[in-house]
Amino acid sequence: MSPSPPPPARTGKTAGQSPGGGGRTGRPPRTSRAEILDAARRLIDRDGWEKLTIRRLAAEADVGATTLYHHIRDKEDLLLQLLNHHAKQLEQPPLPAEPRERVLVAATAMHDALAGWPWAAEVLTTDGFVGLLDESALWMVEAIVGGARDLGRSPEEAVDLFRVVWYFTVGEILVRARTAGRKAAGGLPPSRAVFDAGVVPHLAAIGPRWRDLSLRDTYPQGLRALVDAHLG
Repeated sequence: MSPSPPPPARTGKTAGQSPGGGGRTGRPPRTSRAEILDAARRLIDRDGWEKLTIRRLAAEADVGATTLYHHIRDKEDLLLQLLNHHAKQLEQPPLPAEPRERVLVAATAMHDALAGWPWAAEVLTTDGFVGLLDESALWMVEAIVGGARDLGRSPEEAVDLFRVVWYFTVGEILVRARTAGRKAAGGLPPSRAVFDAGVVPHLAAIGPRWRDLSLRDTYPQGLRALVDAHLG
């Protein structure tokens, strides 16, 4: 009987590894939550949040829908995860000890965060959204409410302050974003230069200056006037 052939030499490769050493040929690595959020952000930046669907996200992330559902429940859950993630990445400015100034700094930070991500303002245009966000994403709200409370305002008055600041801020962000979109798409509609002085005399006096005056950035002055009027 001829002797048995010697066992093959060990190469150090493990099962599932390609002969050329180019990586594993088995199940690919699982897609991470961060990768899914990055893909969703690309879709929103490109096409708008209204067109974000689970099917389109799966195609963008190059995974199956089943994989997505390991990380998200539905579109609303995905948007909330995006908002929480975005808020946590924001650099928190030093908050003044003086309550009124603290309110102004926090509101300005909220405005600046939304200016870079105006679709978030649209998603959050529902009363009660505060209860949906993570605590770590609510420092701006906390600073506004806390500033009012430190000035002796009741819980109701503190929440009222936040609401008027929020409405003012969201309105400004959405108008600015839509204006920029119209400019990028071919320009703003023609502006009237002449008004009937017999009906609207003050507008007639402003006349052709209306467009330039209405396009100015007056958020800081408006915010301070709003906060001062509310807090007295």
